[in-house]
Amino acid sequence: MPPTLASLVHHSALKLTVRAGEERLATPVRWAHASELADPVPYMEGGELLLITALKLDAEDPEAMRRYVRRLGQAGVAGLGFAVGVHYATIPDALVDAAAEEGLPLLEVPRRTPFLAISKAVSAAISAEQYQAVTAGFAAQRDLTKQALGGGPAGLLAALAGQVDGWAALYDATGAVVAAAPEWAARRAARLTPEVERLHARTPPASLVVGGEADRVELHTLGTSRRPRAALAVGTGAPLGTAERYAVHSAIALLTLTTERSRSLHEAEQRVGAAVLRMLLAGEPEHARTAAGSLYGDLLDAPYRLIIAEAASATAARAHADGRTAPHGAPRPVDAPRPVTGERAVSAPVRAGEPPAGPLAALAEHVEAAAARAGEALLVVPDGERLVLLTADGGAAARACVGYAAAVDQARTTGQALAGRTDEPVMGLSAPAGPIAAATAYRQAEQALSVARRRGRALVEHEEVATGSVVQLLSDDAVRAFADGLLRALREHDATGRGDLVASLRAWLSRHGQWDAAAAELGVHRHTLRYRMRRVEEILGRSLDDPDVRMELWLALKATSGTE
Repeated sequence: MPPTLASLVHHSALKLTVRAGEERLATPVRWAHASELADPVPYMEGGELLLITALKLDAEDPEAMRRYVRRLGQAGVAGLGFAVGVHYATIPDALVDAAAEEGLPLLEVPRRTPFLAISKAVSAAISAEQYQAVTAGFAAQRDLTKQALGGGPAGLLAALAGQVDGWAALYDATGAVVAAAPEWAARRAARLTPEVERLHARTPPASLVVGGEADRVELHTLGTSRRPRAALAVGTGAPLGTAERYAVHSAIALLTLTTERSRSLHEAEQRVGAAVLRMLLAGEPEHARTAAGSLYGDLLDAPYRLIIAEAASATAARAHADGRTAPHGAPRPVDAPRPVTGERAVSAPVRAGEPPAGPLAALAEHVEAAAARAGEALLVVPDGERLVLLTADGGAAARACVGYAAAVDQARTTGQALAGRTDEPVMGLSAPAGPIAAATAYRQAEQALSVARRRGRALVEHEEVATGSVVQLLSDDAVRAFADGLLRALREHDATGRGDLVASLRAWLSRHGQWDAAAAELGVHRHTLRYRMRRVEEILGRSLDDPDVRMELWLALKATSGTE
């Protein structure tokens, strides 16, 4: 506690006497300052004990004293000390009455007590209070460190809540509450998730104060990276004191160390995960289990799903580099694992790269948080511009991916960016697979990812690729360019008015080469249709007896049917 007017009055060496304002002696004193100015207010900050001898004051003028005391009270002066026996033998009644009327504490300073003694007493009390706060802060730091080492973040939060006489909560990178103390605080902390998400959008270190005087909450980011990995909430019924502030800062430092240590362990796990995934893709599940140990639980034995995610901007950039454009890019260059025939597959070039950034980082944090809350094993491997995830089939992580993609698609539909982001991931999800089918699952995820790009969707499951129409796969600009080139000569012929070869070819192919049925559909004689098909062969320089030619022409017609 800082010194108060009461503590100064009770100081045996000062011999101060209260002449007015007895009811406000509990007012804290921030400093003691002597001034003989007629208006010292411009030089005051509030909370001072002002010491005067009334050298330049008409202390016997009631109206002047009322104005003087009122101005001091409005400036937040804690009290007024008047030295008697210097210019006035006693404190003039006009000043006493004005102080009593304003409620400003008025202390009589005896002749033998110098102002310097009062200033030293205030300074000593403030220093003692600060020393006590620092000592309490160090004690709190030791206690918090002990709890962090013994009980982890949960133990640290419990100790911190006791130190500040309030509550504390820890959030993950997605804004979800992962621990709180006392237990009831988890519900209060969960209501602050929007504020935590807003805090995460700031450049760390960042802090935010929400709530009122009786329910004051401080939010602080944790971690040293550009993107906060966690946040701390501290709720109290009043602003924090010096000792409580030391405790909060100590907790932030300890939780940051824990977060960074967890980050290092996480990166090490990713390197192990990359090796495990390479073994799975190479058809070596037993070696993968041995390398993983207990790190992934029974994830490698139970049916799982493989997800490949890529930032939309990365796929678009590759499409541009290839000299074409597409809604979400094109298939990855040939550096992905390619299963081969036989019992084994080639070793995949999956590697533990730099931690994911941008939209992939947001996706990884969202999925990892969902898995952590469900107590579910998850394998996450950054792979260049990609993110590879191995999740339990039907588990929380897989559902989190689907939910994240649904939110992205909804944001695109409404023309709004998700949480302020404009570059979102595109994902391909494999069918459920077992340990010996990891390479097949990877190929399925890549196929689904390719379809997701073409369809402009955030996520496509392989089941959709397997059960959908092949026509939906023909939306790529390269396919359209091929189709236009194949049919251009026929369209140029039709444009001269010398026959409808394109429509005739479509009717003939759709009728499986049946002359009478196709001719009836066109409303022409079958000999006319035969003549047109011979013209098609002559113009294209290809035989319609070749099934490959018929297939290419039919796909070209289907790929361009929406543009005619």
